[in-house]
Amino acid sequence: MVDTKREIERKFEFSKAKNARRGVPDLTGTAAIAAVTDQGTVDLDAVYYDTPDQRLAADGLTLRRRTGGADEGWHLKLPVSPGVRDEVAAPLGDTIPRPLAALLRSRVRDSDLEPQVRLLSSRKVSHLLDADGALLAELSTDQVRAERGETAVAWTEVEVELADGIDPALLDAVEETFRKGGLKVSDAPSKLARALTETGTAPPARPAATAEDDTAGAHVLAYLREQRDALIAQDPAVRRNLPDSVHQMRVASRRMRSAFKTHHKVLDRAATDPIGEELRWLAGELGVDRDQEVLLERIRTRLDELPRTLQLGPVRARLRVWNTARRSASRRRAVAVLDTPRYLALLDTVDALLTEPPLRGRAADPAPKVLSKAILRDYERLAGRVDSALALEPGHERDLALHQARKAAKRARYAAEAAVPALGKPAERMAKAVKKVQGLLGDHQDGVVAREALRGIGAQAAGGGESAFTWGVLYAREETLAEQRERELPDVWAAASKPGLRAALR
Repeated sequence: MVDTKREIERKFEFSKAKNARRGVPDLTGTAAIAAVTDQGTVDLDAVYYDTPDQRLAADGLTLRRRTGGADEGWHLKLPVSPGVRDEVAAPLGDTIPRPLAALLRSRVRDSDLEPQVRLLSSRKVSHLLDADGALLAELSTDQVRAERGETAVAWTEVEVELADGIDPALLDAVEETFRKGGLKVSDAPSKLARALTETGTAPPARPAATAEDDTAGAHVLAYLREQRDALIAQDPAVRRNLPDSVHQMRVASRRMRSAFKTHHKVLDRAATDPIGEELRWLAGELGVDRDQEVLLERIRTRLDELPRTLQLGPVRARLRVWNTARRSASRRRAVAVLDTPRYLALLDTVDALLTEPPLRGRAADPAPKVLSKAILRDYERLAGRVDSALALEPGHERDLALHQARKAAKRARYAAEAAVPALGKPAERMAKAVKKVQGLLGDHQDGVVAREALRGIGAQAAGGGESAFTWGVLYAREETLAEQRERELPDVWAAASKPGLRAALR
């Protein structure tokens, strides 16, 4: 049994020792704070766990086992944004709870989680209340002692954590009052980070998100590291079933795979092709649930647009039955794949490639020259597929050709977006132009998939003795929308084919 809550907080420390002797300024009258009530003092004993090479600390995660206080137990804190973290809590026990271990698997893999630091805190707690006595925030003043091996350090820390639903602007007002009273925002993002730093074992720095130099190899590797990091970061989000997490994880895998193909003159395909196939497998496994979610939303939207007079029979109930049957196992499948040896081996292989990249000759060339040529190659590939599709008569073969053009558009867009740090505006303009083509082709393909689904739902309805009329109407509407998209394609493509877009990249 786990419990999750979002923490919005700000940590402070005294700027000078003499300020600490004066204590924490009274916050009564700051913003909406009408009263500060003492809640007593509690002793806390927390042991923080990490891999020997501190992978969790490097990514800003903390895992602890804490006794004392009302919420003693295991706590995993996952960063959301500066000052915002999600805390996943599990009951106290001697071993790391399985649900928390699963959320860390993409980072920990086969490594062990071991005790790293012990923090002993004497915490004085106060509640910040509004004029009606409602809780605005909790104020904690901690006397902290950190122990790591034979080394021990101590400090005082002040923390203000908002109650649920309170405007974060309150923290700005508190910060202003504290600043005048001799406190500043803490330089350390967490107690653990400060403890590691002050005991001489600062968390390892994350590799820079930008290229180390202006070579093609440096830019491509920086982009691939970014996608690798996104893949790993989305893993716990998928396990927690957070909105859009599956989609973002698939996007990261697709972007990486696309970069391998686009930059085959920078990275050796003998090494990248097998990884690309594994990334395709991962995206496919994750896509079962996501594709059904997108499809359901499209059909539901089309149904909402339909006049009530054209909705014959229990159409809403039929849609729910159809969706439940298709999604009953898809969610479990998406999560289960993240625990397979094959997935974990993929992550290890990607790490190994980024550590010792199989660079080819062009990797040492200037990035603008190499990346612009790569974009133009992908663009020409897209042009050929669009022209081939438009030359076909409407029907199944054209639908297939347009789907292939959509894939080419996505690859060209990814190539242009990845090159923006090196090429600037020309790559950005190309990406925007191709994205419009991809969007139109994507909507067309979604309509093709929706028609197939509607045909199936209609057959199920008829088999159950229901009217299939509504499903036939929706099918016809999707056909009309597909025809409209095909009529729009030449104009959208013409906008993306302007000679100036390509000339700027040469």
